[in-house]
Amino acid sequence: QVQLVESGGGMVQAGGSLRLSCAASGRTILNYAMGWFRQAPGKEREFVAAISASGGRTDFADSVKGRFTISRDNAKNTVYLQMNSLKPEDTAVYYCAPSILRVAALGDFGSWGQGTQVTVTT
Repeated sequence: QVQLVESGGGMVQAGGSLRLSCAASGRTILNYAMGWFRQAPGKEREFVAAISASGGRTDFADSVKGRFTISRDNAKNTVYLQMNSLKPEDTAVYYCAPSILRVAALGDFGSWGQGTQVTVTT
């Protein structure tokens, strides 16, 4: 069974930090660019960050540039999102997925994981 499992979310005060993890099972992420996406209540899911298959290139939405970093450990089949200087507007459910040009490309991974809730309070 192919799965993407996100974890690491929680509730933090503005200015705080969280590190999200996305563990893939049933299929290797080795050959995939991977991305993080988020969906706030009442809004569409949006692109947050992506990392190339090798890890050599990254891409960030303007809203998180300079505050978030993305990394991956292909040996652990896991992608990470380090979120610093969090703002209330970062509150959302965060998901990971293979990514092509800032668009989720679940393909062989089938469906979205359950996501992980991030809540940033003032």
